Amino acid sequence: MGRSAEARNLRSGTTGPIDAPVQPAEMDDHTAEYWARQLRIGAAMASVVTAIGGLRIATGWESAYRGWLIPIILAVLAQAAIFPLPWARLVRSGRTRRLLTLWWLSEMPVMVLFGWVDPDGWMLYVPAAVLLLITAAALWSPRFVIVLGVMSVGGYALLLPTRAGTNLGTTFVLIAMMSCVVGLTAIFAKSRRSLDNRRRTAEQRAETLLAASADAVIAISPDGLVLYATESISPMLGISRQTLVGSRLSSLLPDDRVGPAGEFFAELIALPNGQSMRAESQLRNADGKWVYVDVLATNWVDDPDIEAAVVSLRDIGARRALENELQHQAYTDSLTGMPNRALFRLRLEEAVAGHAERPVTVLLLDLDDFKLVNDNLGHSAGDELLTTIAARLRRHVRPSDVLARLGGDEFAIIMRDLEPGDAAALAERLVRTIREPIRLGSRDIACSLSIGIATSTADDQGDQLLGNADLAMYAAKRAGRNGYAIFDPTMTISVLEEAQLRIDLEQGLEQNEFAVLYQPVVDMQTQSVTSVEALVRWNHPRDGLLGPYHFIGAAEANGLIVPLGRWVLREACAQLARWRAESPAAATLKVNVNLSARQFQYAGLVDDVAEALRDAGLDAASLTLEITESMLMEDIETAKSTLHALRALGVRLAIDDFGTGYSSLSYLKQLPVDVIKIDKTFVDDVDTDADDVALVDAVAGLGQALKMQTVAEGIETDAQWVTLRRLGIDHGQGYLFGRPADPDQISDLLAGVSTISA
Repeated sequence: MGRSAEARNLRSGTTGPIDAPVQPAEMDDHTAEYWARQLRIGAAMASVVTAIGGLRIATGWESAYRGWLIPIILAVLAQAAIFPLPWARLVRSGRTRRLLTLWWLSEMPVMVLFGWVDPDGWMLYVPAAVLLLITAAALWSPRFVIVLGVMSVGGYALLLPTRAGTNLGTTFVLIAMMSCVVGLTAIFAKSRRSLDNRRRTAEQRAETLLAASADAVIAISPDGLVLYATESISPMLGISRQTLVGSRLSSLLPDDRVGPAGEFFAELIALPNGQSMRAESQLRNADGKWVYVDVLATNWVDDPDIEAAVVSLRDIGARRALENELQHQAYTDSLTGMPNRALFRLRLEEAVAGHAERPVTVLLLDLDDFKLVNDNLGHSAGDELLTTIAARLRRHVRPSDVLARLGGDEFAIIMRDLEPGDAAALAERLVRTIREPIRLGSRDIACSLSIGIATSTADDQGDQLLGNADLAMYAAKRAGRNGYAIFDPTMTISVLEEAQLRIDLEQGLEQNEFAVLYQPVVDMQTQSVTSVEALVRWNHPRDGLLGPYHFIGAAEANGLIVPLGRWVLREACAQLARWRAESPAAATLKVNVNLSARQFQYAGLVDDVAEALRDAGLDAASLTLEITESMLMEDIETAKSTLHALRALGVRLAIDDFGTGYSSLSYLKQLPVDVIKIDKTFVDDVDTDADDVALVDAVAGLGQALKMQTVAEGIETDAQWVTLRRLGIDHGQGYLFGRPADPDQISDLLAGVSTISA
């Protein structure tokens, strides 16, 4: 199928099945224009031939017969008058075409009559008849041309012997030659008809293929009018092709796209013929909704068969919806509906690069110990917690701010145009609102935030600003969490030191650089060693023996406290088993192990304890686990659950540093606690301060009432010991009875001395 056939199809605007028979009454634009052109040529030729006949009458006929000039002149005028008629419209009528056949047929008797009357008319007859046959062959069927040819041959056969005086042989030769002319015109008519049929078939096939395509094709004139449209435009826009043809495509465009569309079209028609341009646009459908379309436009304005820009339209609404959904998924956090890290970084770069004179402030928010919620309550509870926190955060940001979830338990806010102190005030509000209890299932959860604040300077990039906020956030965590910190350049040094400390801690765990020392706990009355408290130390390869204050905080912050605490637990249980195997004096000895906050909240704690006891071969009552009072009060319901699970194993439980927290006596009564350890701050002046004496006395009474043993920590003088013993404290621990010692020293102590004198 060639381009010319397709071009004619665009101009015709017809539709029909591929193999439909050609109906004379159903004439397309191309055929009508062809007929109009041929009829005007025929009318012009008929006028010229008739005028030549009139000239012959005026110059060659006798004056008595020159009256025939009047009808000849009228015929010339009549044939000239029909030249400008709208033949492209008239010939679509079958009645008009039948009248035209009569016009052609009536020409032949007139020419024969003229050839008979005029002495030399037989010579004019031949060219006139040939012209008549040629014009007929350009329009009519071969059969009609043959009929007209037979009439012309018959007239010629009449005129030759009678008017020309030719003999039989000459007449036969001339008649044969005239018959050849008739045959050639008939063959020409048949060839033309065959080409017309093939053209119509090709055009109908092209139209059917275009109609079957989901793409719509329209032809637009240089002045913006729609000249042609395929049927596919109807399902795409809900507008019939008949309605669209003759209208301006700009009427279907959004107001903000009319100008760009005009520029696009002007650029298109300025291209060389056959060149294309592509774009995406919107068109208004019949319901007033916008349809996204892919536009492929080709310039055929200079092609005489088309004289328009041919535009292919493809509905890309489904693709755009999919792209929008994919973009939404790519830039949106699925849990909270907030922007995700990718979109946050994009908005941050835009904010930093957009207006350097307007500083950008970033708040980086991280939930403290969120992992424990997932571990203890499950990921569904964790997701519910995050969505609740996200809703609370939304209430405190402005519409112009960007609030995003960067992943996990980390959120971030981009803010502009802040007054000094606004960011800190916002951070305080956020800390307070997140601290409010959150109901998850049947329990209330108290959460806390650590927030880092950083404000851009002239040279900051987005990544650098976010990194500064990250440094500030970790500074807030080091400061005790549940608060905020504002970035300071010196934080970079601290981060490097912490990073190195983490590396050293990891290597220390791998290379067994840690050791456990043991401090005796004695019976205040008998002065015998009843238990030892396991205290971890670090044999640092560079800095020597380090106490817990040098590394426990860092291990707690970076999560290494859990594997470190697990190692201490297992080592203490194993050492107690060795002492018992080595010395009968250790048969009743117990070991106390401290639990860190993270370790206590760790979901696998109970399993770790059970495994350590099982591997060491100890009974559970030989182990006492010490938990600080503040750890219990962070989440009392979870603490109760964990303590009951540990008590179910049979281990003893102690509250360490009692008196420094805010525990309620009602909570204390509900907890399965065996031992209360009085903090050193109340022991230091117990022999001289009446308030401390009263407090310790109250704790001793509380222990007796709740059937809990009491232990005083940090005893360093005989006076303290005497006072505490008089107040009824059960056990004591401190430098007075012994400093932390290695396992061998404890073995010697157990073997050589059963009591320690004051």
